[in-house]
Amino acid sequence: MSASTHIADTHQPDAVPLKQDAAVIGLVGLAHATSHFSHLLLAPLFPVFMKDFGLSYSDVGLLMTIFFVVSGSGQALAGFLVDRVSARPVLFGAVGLFLAASLVASMVTSYWGLMAVALLAGLGNAPFHPADFTILNQRVSAPRLGHAFSAHGLTGNLGWALAPVFLVGITSLADWRTAYHAAAVLYVGVLALLFWQRDKLRTEVVVRHADAPKGSDLAFLKLPVVWWCFAFFFLSTMTLAVVQSFGPSILKAAHGASLELATLTITAYMLCGAFGMLVGGFVAAQTTHSDRVVAWAMGAGAVLLLVCATGWLGAMGTMAGLAATGFAVGVGGPSRDMMIKKATPKGATGRVYGTVYSGLDMGFAVSPVIFGALMDKGYYGTTLAGAALFLMLAVVAAVAVGKRTVAR
Repeated sequence: MSASTHIADTHQPDAVPLKQDAAVIGLVGLAHATSHFSHLLLAPLFPVFMKDFGLSYSDVGLLMTIFFVVSGSGQALAGFLVDRVSARPVLFGAVGLFLAASLVASMVTSYWGLMAVALLAGLGNAPFHPADFTILNQRVSAPRLGHAFSAHGLTGNLGWALAPVFLVGITSLADWRTAYHAAAVLYVGVLALLFWQRDKLRTEVVVRHADAPKGSDLAFLKLPVVWWCFAFFFLSTMTLAVVQSFGPSILKAAHGASLELATLTITAYMLCGAFGMLVGGFVAAQTTHSDRVVAWAMGAGAVLLLVCATGWLGAMGTMAGLAATGFAVGVGGPSRDMMIKKATPKGATGRVYGTVYSGLDMGFAVSPVIFGALMDKGYYGTTLAGAALFLMLAVVAAVAVGKRTVAR
């Protein structure tokens, strides 16, 4: 990346009070947790749907593909929308779509109904990263951005951790339709709080000049570093999708773990990832070499996954290994977001974040199809080994981003 490339635009006064920054970070973090909760609106109950509707691993994997194809393609477009109309109204609309998805989920009677849930939730998920990062970059003071990105990633992991406990827990006490009614109430509460505190989520739109060159809105797409960032998200998410979609099923099939114990694997992975992101926030604030932190963290995670793939650790050992993987990857999370910030041209925050984070959605979309086929054939160890391979390839992409980004 050339030295003339600028970091993401910010709009922030000097000496911003901690209370003001904390309020913005907290609200955006809540929204991000809601987004990640919705990633798992269906996956924790896959075993139930497979039984009730007679579905295969490939069938339920396709539901995740639908969700993330819609989210990924919509995310790139949502970045332009955020830059044009501001982040706040887009964020409100997204939570409203999650509410609609949970209500539809409570009424489905067939596989087609589950597909409709995946579609609605995917549309709702699309705007979150461009909206969240636009708000953080404009409303949080520069010295606290590293911690803001840490909190953003941490709350996302907490959303992932909550979803399986929330949905499976309520299903075990009542039924899965009641679980989705409860999810709808949760979304209403989040939307009400965000609307009440809406003044803290206001952002400025990107001013377009009449004499701007034709196609200038797309100029960022010519930067190779943007596509290396996209590749990084695509590859690293291929791994995460395996843990989320098939981790419990691998523990059940390969080690005889119960559904409840196997489901806790996702929660343990996400909680350890959240703790890793908390640690990673301090690391990101102290280093200018964000790409190196990311590479070491992802590399450690890949090694841990390979050990889990051998099956030597047994059920509890594999759970512990996957949780440790979550911590390792989590440490690299805030540095990852700083890495993207450094690669973002001025005035293109929504567009760049929307584009590179669509790689995350594409990884989630492709991974269940590939690894679902392996799962159907009983290749459980191979599935985890493949996840480790993709995480190691993400290290290569992170190094490539570092070589093309000016350290700041």
